[in-house]
Amino acid sequence: MKKILLLSDTHSYIDDQILKFVKQADEIWHAGDIGDLKVTDTIKKIKPLRAVYGNIDNSDARLEFPLDEKFKVENVTVWMTHIGGYPNKYNQRIREEIKVNPPKIFIAGHSHILKVQYDKKLNLLHLNPGAAGNHGFHKTRTMLRFCLDNGNIKDLEIIELAKRG
Repeated sequence: MKKILLLSDTHSYIDDQILKFVKQADEIWHAGDIGDLKVTDTIKKIKPLRAVYGNIDNSDARLEFPLDEKFKVENVTVWMTHIGGYPNKYNQRIREEIKVNPPKIFIAGHSHILKVQYDKKLNLLHLNPGAAGNHGFHKTRTMLRFCLDNGNIKDLEIIELAKRG
């Protein structure tokens, strides 16, 4: 079993509140708009990290992290990207491929809106952790935490951090 912490849209911001949850997880997944790579460098010193770059990320982030990350953990297939859309409204770039080869979990960031939605047509769980950083219109900083255990997704939790500011 693996404990996963999923965050996105840090926009160069990392604090002790985020790091407290990083330390409790087995793996950290970052769904883009990292900003300054000090964010991912700090996380990598503590726990294994998987990340994708987002639309605000510079060439350094784009050299270190891919646009799409497809992987398998605990017999759960995952596709993580920054701009992915939502069930019935997937981004045009991924729309056809996700129909042909849907993962068990599809992760996107970008909107700064936390959303957990089951796609009945494609039989997948769509996750958007909202935004953990201070930049953007969101009022509450959020992340998601869950466990993967031999093909199952368990104990999904919303983490609300301090109000941004």
